[in-house]
Amino acid sequence: MQIGSREFDVANHTYVMGILNVTPDSFSDGGKYNTLDQALFQGERMVRQGADLLDIGGESSRPGHTPVSPEEEMERLLPILTKLRVEFDLPLSVDTCKAAVAKEAIKAGADLINDIWGLKKEKEMAGVIAEGGVACCLMHNRKEAVYREFWEEVKEDLAECLSLADSAGIPRQKILLDPGVGFGKDCGQNLLAIGRLKELKELGCPLLLGTSRKSVIGLTLDLPVDQRLEGTLVTTVYGVLQGCAFVRVHDVLENVRAIRMAEAIRDSAGI
Repeated sequence: MQIGSREFDVANHTYVMGILNVTPDSFSDGGKYNTLDQALFQGERMVRQGADLLDIGGESSRPGHTPVSPEEEMERLLPILTKLRVEFDLPLSVDTCKAAVAKEAIKAGADLINDIWGLKKEKEMAGVIAEGGVACCLMHNRKEAVYREFWEEVKEDLAECLSLADSAGIPRQKILLDPGVGFGKDCGQNLLAIGRLKELKELGCPLLLGTSRKSVIGLTLDLPVDQRLEGTLVTTVYGVLQGCAFVRVHDVLENVRAIRMAEAIRDSAGI
């Protein structure tokens, strides 16, 4: 799979997407990197630690967050995106569900649009991505964790996202799928989504797993957000063994090491 100028061997390796939130209210690191200098420092740090791409977010998606306008989101995102584009030769992703923001981000050099609503929030989003010729990550999401048959409906919902992408002319080889851990799901459903991740490969696209520091880890281990590294690493290793192509994480170095070790064991055993 090609993202920007880089080719990713998604069939054989799990890559690390570093999270760079330039927001004041993200659940884990809100306010830490919402100035240009702070964001650049953290971006450089993650690159040094082995991040394969960076995902920049200008609006929190945590439960109960305060929505921001497209203009405010762009004010947060575009300066750091533009600077990172000059400083580093690695793919850059922008985490947004707003078509207007995605359009300007692509102009500023974004290589991937990470849409937590899987093209379903704004009908213009699919066309913006197709016209921009960039890759995208389509995440499963619902407003409420209400299902008749949870896992079957998750797969059906993601198939609908792919149908929207097809209709807009987004090539399948430019699409990642994300099961949406922590979005529209309770704790048990999140665990099931992680545990059965491999089954989503039936939809024909590489998979991204985003569990870093999330509530499913906190609830399972009864730990606050700043003590969820070990739980995150377990989900990363599990993702490797299920053939996950990308993990989206806050703690880059530790996850890079965990992936290397898990892949060495997997490859030695011929799993």
